[in-house]
Amino acid sequence: MATEKRALRLLAAGFAALVLLTLWQWRGAAPLSSDLLALLPGAAQDTLRQRAEARVQEALNRELLILIGHPVRERAYALAERQAHALLASARFETLHWRVEGDRQALIDELLRGRLALADPALRELLASDPQRYLEQRAQALFSPLHGSPLPTERDWLGLAGQAAARLQQLAGPLAPDPQSGALMVEADGRHWVLLRLRTAADAFALDQAAAITGQLHELREAVHAGGGELLAAGGVLHAAEAQQRAAREIAWLGGGAACAVLALLLLVFRSRRALLALLPVLAGLASGTAACVALFGQIHLLTLVLGGSLIGVAIDYPLHLLSKRWSHAPWRSAELLRLTRPGLTLSLVSSLIGYLALAFSPFPALTQIALFSAAGLLAAYASTLALAPLLASERLQPWPPLLALASRLECLREGLLARSHPALLVVLLVGLAASGLSRLSLDNDLRQWVAPSPALLEEARRLAALTGHQPTSQFFLVEAPDESTLLARQQALAERLDRLVQRGALDGYLALSQRVAGAEQQQRLREALERLPAHWQALRALGVPQAQLLAERQALLQLPLQNIDAALAGASATAWRPLWLGPDGRGGVAGLITLRGLADARALAGLADGLTGVRLIDRVAELNASFAQTQRQAGALKLIACVLIAGLLGLVLGLRQSLRIVALPLLACALALAVLGWLGQPLTLLGLFGLLLVSALGVDYAILMHEGVGGAAVSLLGILLSGLTAWLSFGLLAFSATPAVADFGLTVSLGLAFSFLLAPWAGRASARQPLAEAVA
Repeated sequence: MATEKRALRLLAAGFAALVLLTLWQWRGAAPLSSDLLALLPGAAQDTLRQRAEARVQEALNRELLILIGHPVRERAYALAERQAHALLASARFETLHWRVEGDRQALIDELLRGRLALADPALRELLASDPQRYLEQRAQALFSPLHGSPLPTERDWLGLAGQAAARLQQLAGPLAPDPQSGALMVEADGRHWVLLRLRTAADAFALDQAAAITGQLHELREAVHAGGGELLAAGGVLHAAEAQQRAAREIAWLGGGAACAVLALLLLVFRSRRALLALLPVLAGLASGTAACVALFGQIHLLTLVLGGSLIGVAIDYPLHLLSKRWSHAPWRSAELLRLTRPGLTLSLVSSLIGYLALAFSPFPALTQIALFSAAGLLAAYASTLALAPLLASERLQPWPPLLALASRLECLREGLLARSHPALLVVLLVGLAASGLSRLSLDNDLRQWVAPSPALLEEARRLAALTGHQPTSQFFLVEAPDESTLLARQQALAERLDRLVQRGALDGYLALSQRVAGAEQQQRLREALERLPAHWQALRALGVPQAQLLAERQALLQLPLQNIDAALAGASATAWRPLWLGPDGRGGVAGLITLRGLADARALAGLADGLTGVRLIDRVAELNASFAQTQRQAGALKLIACVLIAGLLGLVLGLRQSLRIVALPLLACALALAVLGWLGQPLTLLGLFGLLLVSALGVDYAILMHEGVGGAAVSLLGILLSGLTAWLSFGLLAFSATPAVADFGLTVSLGLAFSFLLAPWAGRASARQPLAEAVA
């Protein structure tokens, strides 16, 4: 009795320490993450690539675009102005850009200073190779009704500044500054649209940030609708908020549903509120798993919590195996019960830990975090169960007798089936069925299985992209060179290939530094062409353009300094290009990016950088998909190693033959589950594979308990039946998750558990048929 009281005191102290640790870890901001990239493996990267990816990812995560439209131009501007003031008053945004800042003269001065650097490559080539033709085209353009330029004609007779302005406008997309207000506007779908471009003050995946911004956006949307307008929004923060809300719902409904179902099952089967003590190891397991992840990783991902909620069906196995012995009608002495059941429970725990911790060596952070959560949770559940044994051994528990009769009939049915058939033939039949389904099985290593974006958000982003031409992609090119001039030349060579993709419709557009500034050699070549220009400007002279003005403009152009990249990006009109400049690459050279818009198919980029020195395509999605396939192989190999270790451990205790049977049965259950997926046409995902690894651990647990047979085969079968039911209630609900990978995980585990339960009795032994009363005598 003193030992039992000491165990209960230790349990109470452990719970108190766990509560204090949890309160300390959650004392500030919740250590939760919804960033999918935090769960994905990082590629072997150099520092420069890390800088490039961080630059691109920051823009994807922190940029929020809002379009406000109204049939009346003035009303659209008024609505946008009102909402801009509301957004500026919020501390949630670092910047807000919706009008062309600065006066018209500042833009003109910027264009005039950058004429050599901003000149269109094709026009620059024409001016150098055929200046007379260039000037004839310029003369025609002066009288064209479509001719328009922000500069007065008398300040840009040669047209270099006007052409640069037109080119920048074309690269910027359909949006154009409103002449009166300076707001960035576009007319489409019977409405005048105003663009507001915001940058969030914190990362999109900050929990409080995403929720607060979506709440504010909802208020803005209602205000715009009340004014007769329409609001469209797109940005990483919206997807982050939606993912957080979905995870919270699934934790509440799936995890809560599983907990309620297990609670009802305990009350129904054991007919006493004391049976609810079996939930204490579950709570200890969930809290310990969470605390372990936060302690090691600094935070815990919401996906880990969604999957970790299913630990309910595993952690409750230990108290259920004790409670199930109550059907044996044996003297219910906790010390004796523990002496008989602890070896089996300990072997189950150790085998499960080996299986989980093997995955901790996977390069995939998602598997590592989930494995750590599960291992820490099972340890806490096991320890709590041993401490609770005195309370679980209460004679007040009077389990429902018909369940034992059902288990006895099932055991008799199995014995009769085996008596009428040869076990080896059954094994051959099952292996044949497994092989048939496995031949139909396919693998799915697509990153999109891990996300479930809202169709409404996707449609709104599609509409906004069509109106603004702004549809950034995660793929980009990283260009390196020994100096700026070579960098721009390499970007220009790649740009010519990208232009062909744009012409084919495979790409909407791109942004490159070479669009904004020409290399020093190209600027110097343009200077040389300007020096030869007086011999060819008869076309302009024929229009009456004073020669003095032409000479003065030519002289001003010749006196312009050659611009480098920093100078070209200093103006207000260079905002879009500024993030593309990485500067020194740390190896004595320089580097820059080329970002893409509206990529229809990433396969169109294959081979685009071939033959271009210093040019790399960075396609993180493709790399991750390839990493998924590699991780599947690695996880499978790690699990096979774990199975060998488990078999070796069990062999030391149970003997080699029995240990091989205990390990082989769960593997056969996994093969049959895969076969069913093959027959259903359901591919196996990485998370589904992890589910099978979990199944093998549970299957070993079931097989060990059937082999131990404490209380008799029927009682042991009833114990794993209850364990299986709680596991099905936990994991089966995950099949209804909105995230495809999580749903695949739930379906795969459910199938594997069903086959594990059906095959586990084969691990029994003849001596297990004796009742517990005889065993303890």
